[in-house]
Amino acid sequence: MIKRRSNNKLTVLTNDPSLTAWGWAIVQDSIVIGTGCIKTQPEQKKRRIRKGDDTVRRISIIVEILFGLIKQYNVNFVLSELPHGSQNAQAAVMIGVVTGIVQTMVEVLDIPVEWYSEQDSKSFVLGKKAATKTQMVDAMYSRFNLPKDKPKYIKEAVADALAIYCVAYSQSPTLKMMSKWKR
Repeated sequence: MIKRRSNNKLTVLTNDPSLTAWGWAIVQDSIVIGTGCIKTQPEQKKRRIRKGDDTVRRISIIVEILFGLIKQYNVNFVLSELPHGSQNAQAAVMIGVVTGIVQTMVEVLDIPVEWYSEQDSKSFVLGKKAATKTQMVDAMYSRFNLPKDKPKYIKEAVADALAIYCVAYSQSPTLKMMSKWKR
C-alpha cells in the first residue's frame, strides 16, 4: 500500500472513465482546482505490436497519470461514472478495463470510491435523462466558472466528470460525512 500524507481538506478525484478520452477533475472543498483529459489512441499497427499489448500500453499511460494526480493533489476520495452498455464485444471489454482501473487504484491506495451512472448525473444536473454534450458542458462550465478554451473532447469529458461530482455531492452520505470531518 502507498502511504499518503495527511490532508485536512476533502480532495476528490472525479472521473469520466474511457480508454480513449478519460475526463477528470480535482475538487477540493467544492472548488475545482484541476481538470483534464487523458487521451490515448490505438497504435498497434504503427508500433507493430499485438492489439492486446497496445491496450496494456494505453492502460499504463492512464494509470501513471491518475496515480500522479492522486499524489500531486493528495486525493482522499474518488468518484467515477460507472460505464454501462456496449455496442460490441470490444466496447464491453473496454468497460471492464476502465472500471478495473478505478477499482484497483482505490483498493491499492485505500481511498474510498463511489460510482454513479451517466443517467444519475444528467437527471440531477439538467433534470432529464437525455441531454446533449453541449448542454452538459454549458451547465458544468457555468456552475464551476471554468474557461471554455479547450478542445471539444476535453470539455465534454471534464463536464461529465464534474456532473458525477454534482450528483455525488447531493446524494452521498459518505461524501457529506467526510466534508464535515475535514473542516
